[in-house]
Amino acid sequence: MRATEIVLVLIWFLGVYVPACFCANVSYDHRALLIDGKRRVLISGSIHYPRSTPQMWPDLIQKSKDGGIDVIETYVFWNLHEPVRGQYNFEGRGDLVGFVKAVSAAGLYVHLRIGPYACAEWNYGGFPLWLHFIPGIKFRTDNGPFKEEMQRFTAKIVDLMKQEKLYASQGGPIILSQIENEYGNIDKSYGPAAKTYIDWAASMATSLNTGVPWVMCQQANAPDPIINACNGFYCDQFTPNSNQKPKMWTENWTGWFLAFGGAVPYRPVEDLAFAVARFFQRGGTFQNYYMYHGGTNFGRTTGGPFISTSYDYDAPIDEYGIIRQPKWGHLKDLHKAIKLCEEALIATDPTISSPGQNLETAVYKTGSVCVAFLANTGTNDATVTFNGNSYNLPGWSVSILPDCKNVVLNTAKINSASTISSFATESLKEEAESLDSSSSGWSWISEPVGISKDDAFTKSGLLEQINTTADKSDYLWYSSSIVVEDISGAQPVLHIESLGHALHAFINGKLAGSGVGNSGNAKVKVDIPTTLVSGKNKIDLLSLTVGLQNYGAFYDLVGAGITGPVTLKGLKNGSTSDLSSQQWTYQIGLQGEDLGLSSGSVGKWNSQSNLPTNQPLTWYKTNFVAPSGSNPVAIDFTGMGKGEAWVNGQSIGRYWPTYIAPTSGCTDSCNYRGAYSSSKCLKNCGKPSQTLYHVPRSWLRSGSNILVLFEEKGGDPTKISFTTKQIESVCSHVSESHPAPIDTWNSDTESGRKVGPVLSLECPYPNQVISSIKFASFGTPQGTCGNFNHGRCSSNRALSVVQKACIGSSSCSIGVSNNTFGDPCRGVTKSLAVEAACT
Repeated sequence: MRATEIVLVLIWFLGVYVPACFCANVSYDHRALLIDGKRRVLISGSIHYPRSTPQMWPDLIQKSKDGGIDVIETYVFWNLHEPVRGQYNFEGRGDLVGFVKAVSAAGLYVHLRIGPYACAEWNYGGFPLWLHFIPGIKFRTDNGPFKEEMQRFTAKIVDLMKQEKLYASQGGPIILSQIENEYGNIDKSYGPAAKTYIDWAASMATSLNTGVPWVMCQQANAPDPIINACNGFYCDQFTPNSNQKPKMWTENWTGWFLAFGGAVPYRPVEDLAFAVARFFQRGGTFQNYYMYHGGTNFGRTTGGPFISTSYDYDAPIDEYGIIRQPKWGHLKDLHKAIKLCEEALIATDPTISSPGQNLETAVYKTGSVCVAFLANTGTNDATVTFNGNSYNLPGWSVSILPDCKNVVLNTAKINSASTISSFATESLKEEAESLDSSSSGWSWISEPVGISKDDAFTKSGLLEQINTTADKSDYLWYSSSIVVEDISGAQPVLHIESLGHALHAFINGKLAGSGVGNSGNAKVKVDIPTTLVSGKNKIDLLSLTVGLQNYGAFYDLVGAGITGPVTLKGLKNGSTSDLSSQQWTYQIGLQGEDLGLSSGSVGKWNSQSNLPTNQPLTWYKTNFVAPSGSNPVAIDFTGMGKGEAWVNGQSIGRYWPTYIAPTSGCTDSCNYRGAYSSSKCLKNCGKPSQTLYHVPRSWLRSGSNILVLFEEKGGDPTKISFTTKQIESVCSHVSESHPAPIDTWNSDTESGRKVGPVLSLECPYPNQVISSIKFASFGTPQGTCGNFNHGRCSSNRALSVVQKACIGSSSCSIGVSNNTFGDPCRGVTKSLAVEAACT
């Protein structure tokens, strides 16, 4: 075990077994949550414990705390914890108690969103599939069987937390719990029973006596004492349903989820910071980032359907646990600015006025303390006069004045450094003592086409997939045959209609064609030209799911699979044969799944030299040595088609590098000004939605490791490679008009002027130093990190000044002023742009 791993495990051990003691009474009034009678301004961030590993938790939590987070918010995933009714799992990534204790050990609070409906782009919205088969059940409505199960599981989680004394009322970190989730978005579909269900859910939750408040998000009719909260890209206009409740934001979407077949969404930090500042400007006191760390959908946990394995979400901490700059740093500065205002924010309601079109001021006063927020909600820059002083406000920005005089932060002006990360490719290093004798290092097993298991069964007609498989596998075989006497004439066409999500059609054991839906429409309709033989022809259809529906009214009733019609068109004399109602034999799952091939330790693996490539239904295995170092690891699946991968028996998820994003709609530089939507800022058009798949370091061994792939459609495993993520450059771009660094804040005007704006750089990893300056310009530099260029004017001293200040140090700070660099262009607002390398 590496030294760093020992330290992480030790930290985790302490985090699990030595939780901090909060011993708090939590309540609320119209302004804020009260902890031990004191109103608090709280910044929260979502981290979903199963989307990372226990070994990653301490570092993720500490980075959250370092970023100014007070509370960690997580869903509780019912299908993870109760995969079989009455059989519970709280181990490994499902160690909910361990996660909560790790948060506690870091000195942070917890918001536990029990739901138990989660949505979360998680398979089946977090409900276990067995729930669907309870007689008479109807999900999320006034239904006896459902309410009984929901209450039983909710009580199970509450009791588990109570046993470990994890509620704040017991001295633990949990200060909030949530019941239900975004039900108000779809409750009209359930008619009058929706209201009685919500009233019951509220009553059931409060009867569990957690000693902390309960929340319902997106539920305008949440009954007292439940707090109704807002979810969205913006919640500044949200008002609670009672003037006795605080204004809370449970989901501020830091980006958006990625779907297979879609481009990669991202959200500019200037817009995100604007949304947060506006929320606090207009009376908010609790705000949560969804996600603060998104993580990875390991195994078959993705929902959607078609949600990608990556759940990065453009969060402040990326999928691999690396801080994303400048998003993390700029938000950290914002949190500090808001906390400078806390005394006034919690004391009173704001006085809001509009000094001009798209301009708004909010003032909080208590005693001698005065705090102001100045907002420009238009897209053009503006000047506002406030308290006799003039302030320039960039479009779509908020300036925060902790003393009603001096600007400590403007949401559109970033002092934080940015980084460029890259993935370094390493060839797959084969284990020297590998038992594989093939020249490629790979061995394989072919998955049989069609029916190969003893538990296959025959039915008349076409069966819906989810009701048939109960989601025990992505795969369901439909097998039948047709006798053709005369094959002369036109080539017959096999017409297949499916509810989704994808299918492969085999004629006489050979792949004839495939079809796939998409995240907007999962249904599949294909016409496949076929080559038949005279006599009996075998038709095998492999239907597959790519994560079950997780959102919408009655989403649990959305089906999958080949429900027909299935026809053969263009037979003798142009006739059509309808195969839909004839006898079909069914097989749930794959033979290799039943044999446990994913472990790599069973099965008769073929290791001859002629490795079959680009062949459907093939299991591949190799032994490898893990990439050296401690940087995060991913596998680049370029060269493969679609399937699932396992490292040392652990599923890293579904891979699908052949699903390409649309060729249009993307922008590398998104204008943050103006309302954001999930389709506004996209990148990666015309490229695979996801080629890199995270392999947690804790899943890798120092010696031999086993990688197993199941490839559905065909690929070449010798083309895949390991990559490690690293920071390539550190950059910053600060102008003379930027506020001074927030850590230098002093309400004294003269002191603020004395400090002035400062450009700061810091290497991202311990023991690194700045080794070179790739670019430096003071004047009017243009571009972004990695693509800076000199503008019309540039100081000839910039490079030497920056090199002297920074090279050889782990961090450096440089005043952005004429005093430092001279004045290359008088009368122009200048800026300093720097790109540095750390080694």
